[in-house]
Amino acid sequence: MKVTIDRDECISCGTCWEHCPEFFEEGLDDGMSQVVEAYCTGGDWATGDAPDDLDCVRTAADLCPVEIIHVQD
Repeated sequence: MKVTIDRDECISCGTCWEHCPEFFEEGLDDGMSQVVEAYCTGGDWATGDAPDDLDCVRTAADLCPVEIIHVQD
């Protein structure tokens, strides 16, 4: 799954990293959501490739109150 986070629109609520800490984390520099280093693509904290069996990624995207997490198969 390809995952993109619109970090400019992030409100730092923590929903994504609370529900899926295997994939999302709080950025140390700005407090916004980002992809953990293991799944980050191209050095861009806003994009990543998630394993298909990591269901919590979709859950986190669905629960995001500002709908900034986009998941594509």
